[in-house]
Amino acid sequence: MSDPVIMPVPVFSLLCNAAFALRRAVFVWEQKVPQEEEHDDYDLTATHFVALVEGEVVGTLRLIDLPEHTKIGRVAVHQAFRGRGIARKLIAAAMAHARERGQDRFYLTAQSDKLGFYESLGFVAFGPEFMDGGMPHRAMRDYDKQSAVLVD
Repeated sequence: MSDPVIMPVPVFSLLCNAAFALRRAVFVWEQKVPQEEEHDDYDLTATHFVALVEGEVVGTLRLIDLPEHTKIGRVAVHQAFRGRGIARKLIAAAMAHARERGQDRFYLTAQSDKLGFYESLGFVAFGPEFMDGGMPHRAMRDYDKQSAVLVD
C-alpha cells in the first residue's frame, strides 16, 4: 500500500461526498449510529479532510472551529484499511493545518474503547462518560491536561 495522501477538501465536492459516504458506511451501517445523528449543521462549516490511497477515499475527519478550541470529529477509516496508521496520519495533518492558522487547542469526543489511541496522540480524557450515537464516549483534550478529571 502506498502512503495515503491527506488533504482538506471543500464541502460537497466529489471527494467530500466520498468522505460522507465513508462516514455513512462506518457510523450508520457498521456501528449502527442513527442516520439522523450522523450529519449535522457543522458539516456545512467544518473543514473536511480525506485520506486517499490510489485515488480512493479510505479515511476522513472534520475540524470544527469553536471559540474555545478546535474540535476533531467524525474520524472514520474504511474497514479494509484499518491498522495502517491512517487515522493517526489524518489527525496529525489536520492538527498541523489548524496550527498553521493559529489554532493550538484541540478537543474531541472519543468512543470509550478508543481512549488509548487518542491518549497516544497526547489527549487526556475528562468528565463523565456519556452516550452518543448509542455508544459510550469520553470528552478529551490536548490542553490544560493537569486539570482534566474523570468523573464516573
